[in-house]
Amino acid sequence: MKGASATVAAGFVLTALSYGLARFAYGLLLPQISADLDLSPVVAGWIGGSSFAAYCVGIVAALLLSGRFGARLVGLLAGLAAAGGMALASVAASGPVLGAGIALAGLSSGLTSPPLAAAVAARVETARRDRANGAINAGTAAGIVFSGLVAVAAIGSWRDIYGLFALIAAGVAAWIWWVLPGRGGGGAVRLSPALLARPGLPRLVAAAGLYGVAIAGTWTFGADILRERMHFSQMEIACAWVVLGVGGIAGVSTGSLLARFGVAQTLRLALLLTVISSALLACGTSLPAVGYLSMALFGLAYIVATGSLLVWGIDRLPDRPDAGLAIPFLLVAAGQTIGAPLFGAVLQATDTPSALFLFAVIACGGMVMPPTGPTDAAASGPAPSPAA
Repeated sequence: MKGASATVAAGFVLTALSYGLARFAYGLLLPQISADLDLSPVVAGWIGGSSFAAYCVGIVAALLLSGRFGARLVGLLAGLAAAGGMALASVAASGPVLGAGIALAGLSSGLTSPPLAAAVAARVETARRDRANGAINAGTAAGIVFSGLVAVAAIGSWRDIYGLFALIAAGVAAWIWWVLPGRGGGGAVRLSPALLARPGLPRLVAAAGLYGVAIAGTWTFGADILRERMHFSQMEIACAWVVLGVGGIAGVSTGSLLARFGVAQTLRLALLLTVISSALLACGTSLPAVGYLSMALFGLAYIVATGSLLVWGIDRLPDRPDAGLAIPFLLVAAGQTIGAPLFGAVLQATDTPSALFLFAVIACGGMVMPPTGPTDAAASGPAPSPAA
């Protein structure tokens, strides 16, 4: 079957694969990887940053290629990039080889969203597209939960985990080729720097970039911090990752929050939750519940914040919703590209509480950036919670 339901199901699984496994599992497995390959915080940060940088390349490439070659080919490339990157990571014996694998895996997440949006537009009737996109985007949280559950079952076997994920990715790639529509007859999307001159876009760029920087430390080093500051075992770290994903699933409330409070207040709430999450990580308590609460709040804040940024972008570019989606996604990833190695450098030069405090301040800086004017009004309807 290749109808709307099959398209949504395939999109959900591809999103879970490329975001939840290929992109974000690195932070979960970093304590094991660092011990095995003797990675310093700076090197680990640069490797994590390479995944976010590759995402930026991938999403631009997907925007340019989807209209010309169709969702099927670009979706296939996303699945193959995930499979190849995680297979390479599973056999890596050095930091550079691991970095190449993690970057290739990160490329897959950038290649994912544009072809899925095109597939939904081609296969799903207009009235159901918001719900379909929301279901597909929920794949990120589901993938994070799945990676945590696999880590629980295979404690200490990060190579085996990446090998398993690579096999899953190969199967998903084949399914994507079978299910997604081919060329739709459209042309390649043209992205112009002039778009950034639209009213309100500079504030969006600043807010998305600052948020990306602020969250990079937790995505990359969160598991390490739980181990060092709260003395979590590998089993507890894996469980914390499951809790993070469950918190992200709770982000389905984003549409209701936007409808009631508007973009500005909803985004500020998400940033406040991010700050609280960092503060809980920094406290160094031996109570596991504090660590789990921190991860849950972080997952919830991530989905709410990215959903708010997406609505903000589309509101400012109503004639170019593709660019309205791409710009905040790109800027969050660009911020993460900078933030991951920066957090690693600060961590190595000072200590964990200092690094978390600095990045919490950056998150606070984003609170002054949300929009004023029409976008600040309550949203007219539910919005999907994107994976950025």
